[in-house]
Amino acid sequence: MSNSTMTRFRWVICTMLFVATTVNYLDRQVLSLTFPDFIKPEFHWTDAHYGTITASFSLIYAIACLFAGKFIDWMGTKKGYLWAIFVWSLGACMHAACGIATCWFVNDVNSVEALRAVQAGSATAAAIAGISVWLFLACRAVLALGEAGNFPAAIKVTAEFFPKKDRAFATSIFNSGASVGALAAPLSIPPLAKLCGWEMAFIIIGGAGFIWMFFWQWLYTKPEKSRFVNPAELEYISQDEKAEKVGAADVSSANDEKPIPFFKCFKYRQTWSFIVGKFFTDGVWWFYLFWAPAYFKEQGHGPVTGMGQALIFTLYLIVTVVSIYGCKLPTIFIEKGFFGGNPYMCRMRAMLIFAFFPLAALVTQPLSGISVWFPAILIGLAAAGHQAWSANIFSTVGDMFPKSTIASVTGMGAMAGGVGSFIINKCAGSLFTYAETQGGAFTFLGFAGKPAGYMIVFCCCAVAYLVAWCLMKALVPRYKLVEA
Repeated sequence: MSNSTMTRFRWVICTMLFVATTVNYLDRQVLSLTFPDFIKPEFHWTDAHYGTITASFSLIYAIACLFAGKFIDWMGTKKGYLWAIFVWSLGACMHAACGIATCWFVNDVNSVEALRAVQAGSATAAAIAGISVWLFLACRAVLALGEAGNFPAAIKVTAEFFPKKDRAFATSIFNSGASVGALAAPLSIPPLAKLCGWEMAFIIIGGAGFIWMFFWQWLYTKPEKSRFVNPAELEYISQDEKAEKVGAADVSSANDEKPIPFFKCFKYRQTWSFIVGKFFTDGVWWFYLFWAPAYFKEQGHGPVTGMGQALIFTLYLIVTVVSIYGCKLPTIFIEKGFFGGNPYMCRMRAMLIFAFFPLAALVTQPLSGISVWFPAILIGLAAAGHQAWSANIFSTVGDMFPKSTIASVTGMGAMAGGVGSFIINKCAGSLFTYAETQGGAFTFLGFAGKPAGYMIVFCCCAVAYLVAWCLMKALVPRYKLVEA
């Protein structure tokens, strides 16, 4: 191939990021899809137990994210990504041993089969629930530690291989792995758990990450050193550096950029804008991810049944299609010259449009009585708005920060998102258990019992994005590049 014909190796790298993110979300979903029909009865859990585990995962993930970004900046995207996926794949596989380990600690229970046979409400059942929760928490901690590196590494790789005008679309492609993973999960995990046992579901899904590591080791090198990238593609990738020359004869490469000291990043409004945006919105996505299977089971359609699978598949199909095409909106704004062609301003206008999608959650519970398909469609639209929002908010970091600091700032925002997820999942689990015990005595907007609890959470999820956008706009009213 001649140098005048541009290679497209950047899209191969984008595909690798997509696969990694898909595996990432498949690993997260194994617990939520085996919880209602396998793990909950076997370990005698309540919604509060499950809420504690999902919330703790979010908190550990949040803390790990704060350091994962700095680790990726220090280690580099190749080695850093390899370490991240190795740790989270190991953590995913570890879940399979929780049943056997629980038997070791509980008297008079000498087999996994005996766990289910224990009388519900007995002291032994309480012991099984308590011990198994701690064991699963340990496994989720390892999973969270590794998964914290995925997005800081992926965003940094995107900034290395794509110019600013293409980053939101490239991010939407790999970020759609979250939707595709959630889409594939109900089709693969419940049947796998039913056929081979829930333990094998964790092992098989978790093992996919080890296969990915082989291809990443072989394919990835920075574009200026890659044997797969020719000069024409390298020139396209580095067009922003040339465009930003201001009276200078030369511009240093991304490798020569001076990184901004970690704690100095917190002095910039741009950092806090990203943190605020992630804090208010990430928990919404994680709530849908963790609780949708249980919610559809409440409607009378469990995740292992054909109807339950169809509902979850429909939900994430909507998310995948709408979010990918929706993320082309900022690129269209830029190419049309709207808002002066400024990538950040175009992104913020697009994010405002996406912030209205989650309002669909307001009518999810009211329409659920007519047909269970309404919640699947409406939650799908709300979650699609999140994914389109998420791809663009990640890209704002690349718009305003040097490449040497992108992973660190991304990690800070991911930490804030994890804290937000901890709050919403912990509160949701406790709220649902309380509402269920109170029954008709607990009401909200015409709903009683557990449906009232869902209505409360849906209302919070619906308005979170508009609140976040307003705060982000107040912190950074106009585009300003951060310099070390």
